Amino acid sequence: MGSTGVRNGRGPPVGRHRQRHPAGFRREFSSLRLLGQLGLIALAAVIATVAAALTRRRVDLNALTLGWPQFLQTVARLLLANLGSIIFVLIVAIMQAATVSLDFQGRFDLLSVAASLATAWVVIALVAGLIRNQFVYRLVAASAWTIAALSILGLLQPTMTTLDSFAIVIGGLRVTPLLVIKTSVLLMLTLWAANTASDFLDRRVQSSADLTPSIQVLIGKLIRLLLITFAILIALSTVGIDFSALALFSGAVGVGLGFGLQKIVSNLVSGIILLADKSIKPGDVISVGDSFGWVGSMGACYTSIVTREGREFLIPNEDFVTQRVINWSYSNDEVRLDGAFGVSYASDPHKICQIAMEATKTAARVLISPAPVCHLKAFGDSSLDFTLRFWIRDPVDGVTNVRGQVLLALWDAFKREGIEIPYPVRDVRITQAAIETGDKKEANSARA
Repeated sequence: MGSTGVRNGRGPPVGRHRQRHPAGFRREFSSLRLLGQLGLIALAAVIATVAAALTRRRVDLNALTLGWPQFLQTVARLLLANLGSIIFVLIVAIMQAATVSLDFQGRFDLLSVAASLATAWVVIALVAGLIRNQFVYRLVAASAWTIAALSILGLLQPTMTTLDSFAIVIGGLRVTPLLVIKTSVLLMLTLWAANTASDFLDRRVQSSADLTPSIQVLIGKLIRLLLITFAILIALSTVGIDFSALALFSGAVGVGLGFGLQKIVSNLVSGIILLADKSIKPGDVISVGDSFGWVGSMGACYTSIVTREGREFLIPNEDFVTQRVINWSYSNDEVRLDGAFGVSYASDPHKICQIAMEATKTAARVLISPAPVCHLKAFGDSSLDFTLRFWIRDPVDGVTNVRGQVLLALWDAFKREGIEIPYPVRDVRITQAAIETGDKKEANSARA
């Protein structure tokens, strides 16, 4: 009879409905296997999320890491931030080990892929988390995990081949999406590394007591410029760009510098000149046009001037070379201020000079040496005009306020000594002839 069943007339063989077609069985099993893997992965994700949330709520990281070195505090913060991913990897690994023990290791490939992807993300997040710049951190983490995911799934080489298949030739340079992506990522990484290194070296230069402030700023700017130039050259040479193919772009840049960027180049060169000749330096008190304040910082193209009002003016470096600049603390920090006043002709000018000099010394910021001096300047229309000169050492704290203090001290001293400060008096005299002339004009106007 055979094993295929017995025919019952024209119907199908008896027992045929109990058998499954091999291809349909495989499809059904594959579908169930996929659903099972997705369910296990979802369960692991839920458990990991809840466990990480409860742990973060109960753990006080600041109190726990108090007194730890900065590096260990950063590592602890990164571990707590990625705790959910770490727990997810552990749970998936336990599930995968359970399937191996039940002899289902060949049927649960998705668990292995999920565990590999999660492990790659944890490692990348911990390593890239040491980068303080958030933009660079996100860029490095996303790029590294994308490459790792494509490699784990076996799609890295096909993706690179596809991105390299579309090309545009510009001046002998073959530009492809793959080249653009590689160049952009390498440029950002090398520029970040150059800025980090230049910041570290700049702090070391600023801490050197043997260098003047202007030389410190000059060395810092030169180091940053050289490191950024090297970073760009390294990134371009790493991706295989031939610099001779950029001759067209360099010519265009030269034309742009000659026309559109001449002000930028002028400010850049002026900044280097200012730092080299030390005409102004951070901390100097200067006046440029209507701007008075102290030099806060010197950039590549502009200099920051901080005023007493708290405002900060960004003045192009070219203005310091082409315009008249008053540096109140160029050779030393002692500044002489003048104050003018007048007294009545009934006063003794010798006594006035003595009182003025003694009153000036009572101001807090006025220097005793050089001593204040007072000179009779002129015989005015209604007063004896004097000039009072005194010195201060801290112009960065303002000059108008100390001049006001000195004038108030003079006012108190003159009031105490009974010295009169005159003011113009005008006498208006109306004669009888002027009255009669005015009356005649009024009468003529009335008749008209």
